[in-house]
This record gives sequence, C-alpha cells and structure tokens, in this order.
Amino acid sequence: MLVFSHCVLLLVLLVASVTDIRQGRIFNWITYPGLVAGLLFGAFHLSEAGRLEFDTTGLTESLFGIAGCGGIMLACFLLSDMGGGDVKLLATVGAFLGLQHGLTALLWTIVLGGVSGVAMLIWQVGAGRILVGITRHLALVVRSRGWVPLESAEREPLKRSLFLAPSALAGVLLTITEAIESLRDYI
Repeated sequence: MLVFSHCVLLLVLLVASVTDIRQGRIFNWITYPGLVAGLLFGAFHLSEAGRLEFDTTGLTESLFGIAGCGGIMLACFLLSDMGGGDVKLLATVGAFLGLQHGLTALLWTIVLGGVSGVAMLIWQVGAGRILVGITRHLALVVRSRGWVPLESAEREPLKRSLFLAPSALAGVLLTITEAIESLRDYI
C-alpha cells in the first residue's frame, strides 16, 4: 500500500507541476483531494490478513506532517509573495509522508527551488549583468556606510516566477528513494 500511496502522491505532484509551469498556479482541485488522500493513506493500512484497518499512529503522523510542512509553508506565505497553492501542496506532501519524511522533502524542495530560481535568473539575465549589479550595489553600500535599498529597476530581475511544484516533485522523489534505501538496510 506504501508503493500505491507514493504513486498517488507523485501523480498529484506531476499534475501540480504541469499547471504550475503552464499557468503559474496550483489549483485547489489538485491539492484538496491530494490532502484527503494523504490522510486516508495515513489513517488506514492493510493487515496481514489483507483487511483494511484503522491506524491511529499513521493518522497522527499524517496530521503532524500536515502541521509541520503546512506550518512552515504558511509562515513563508505570510512573509513573502508565495502562493497559497504552494502551501497546500507541501501540506499534502506532509500528509502522505508524515512529519520526518515530509520535512526532508520540504527541505529538498526549498533547496532545489532556490537552485532552479538562481539558474533561471542567470539564464534570463546573464551572469555578467548580475555580477556587475551586485558589485555596484555593494560599492554603494560601502560608500554609504549602511544598507541602501534596491531601486525598482534593480529589483525587476528578482521578480521572476518560481515554480515550486516541480521542485517538490523532485524533492519527494529524492526523499522516497532515500527512505526505500534505508528500509532495505533493515530487511
């Protein structure tokens, strides 16, 4: 059932990645059913007899995953321009993977999202232009002996869209494969 659960999560993330890249949005029709599915996968497991049984530990782990991943993303949402779909998508990841693996996937998502954001910025603006801008601004800060806010023209390249769903998909894949490898050590 764990493999099926992971497949459902990967499907949710794949659909969210496509809509995020194509339309710049992660829709509720993706995240809400995914969140419910994650809770259901956490709340029930197959017994050795092949019957579906209620699992309070699994449900608790799913709820902690939602609270942990969703809470961190909610804080990011409140402090930045991040969209609400990103918050719900990572809460869904927490529902499926639980707190520990959910936070691992969240960390991978943030790292991969940051790396892809910097790569896109370099690709679209150019490394030379970025380095010249940074050097000029740092020289201004040194001359002023204090922080100088960026002008709107200097901020413009930083207003690029960051597609977090593909990063979440990659982060979950990394987390799932790592979890599978660690399970093999115990088998």
